[in-house]
Amino acid sequence: MGLFSIFSREKKETLNKGLDKTKQSFFSKLSKSIIGKSTIDDEVLDSLEETLISSDVGVDTTLKIIENIQARVKRDKYVGVNELNGLLKDEIAQLLDQHHEGELEDFTSPLPKKPYVILVVGVNGVGKTTTIGKLAYQFKQAGKSVMLGASDTFRAAAVDQLTIWSERVGVPIVTQGMNADPASVAYDTLQSAISKGTDVVLIDTAGRLHNKVGLMNELSKIKKVMQKIIPDAPHEVLLVLDASTGQNAIEQVKQFTAATDVNALALTKLDGTAKGGVIIGISDQFKIPVRYIGLGEQMTDLQVFNADEFVDSLFRQD
Repeated sequence: MGLFSIFSREKKETLNKGLDKTKQSFFSKLSKSIIGKSTIDDEVLDSLEETLISSDVGVDTTLKIIENIQARVKRDKYVGVNELNGLLKDEIAQLLDQHHEGELEDFTSPLPKKPYVILVVGVNGVGKTTTIGKLAYQFKQAGKSVMLGASDTFRAAAVDQLTIWSERVGVPIVTQGMNADPASVAYDTLQSAISKGTDVVLIDTAGRLHNKVGLMNELSKIKKVMQKIIPDAPHEVLLVLDASTGQNAIEQVKQFTAATDVNALALTKLDGTAKGGVIIGISDQFKIPVRYIGLGEQMTDLQVFNADEFVDSLFRQD
């Protein structure tokens, strides 16, 4: 067996294990709702609706899925409850697939720009700094050079944490300490990355939402300053969300998309929650691709999100 096959198998095992709680919760609710039923009637669809909403898929996305299944049942006439899983899998796959065209297959995929600049945003406590550390590790393992920029200068702990990650992973970091101008740190980071020929730049930002106008201004300034050096930077504005917060994560997407042009999402802590369905709702509601998912504590437990693999794992019955 080749090295790639081993990595691919390990990735799938991590995904299957990481989605365990979501699967157990979802399918136990689903089986209770269809017990004793042979056809997909209004009662089954009502129960399915309740199951999806209670699994944090979100009301709008749930209604869309139910309407599509209703239409399929009406069209195909003889669809029984034993085919419900297949219908549901198709619907969820379609919702996720439409926002993931032409993306990274894994960390070894060629990057569209050099340096590829990722501006990382998100509230404190969602695993933002840890996600940056794990991304740095995964890109470095894939043979890419990485540089970190500590633009979260609001908290001294944030700069310290990121510095620890840079040492742990073995990648350079640009810092100016607490209360420094975040845009100035980002500017220095890009200058340094260009002079060293770095492949990937990961820039941390302050994780506060109590003043949305302040956050918006700060992020706009960081982007403006970066664009003096690289006109189309940042290439990714990556919003990190904690999957275990369910509907709160959806609220955070609303807040951050109002403050800046988020074009990628990372969902952390999927392994510790039954609320993995939130990925489906967020991806559908905001039309923003989920780019990375966190499935455990290890640095290798952060994966590039693959919609097909996610859906296969979610519906896999061991």
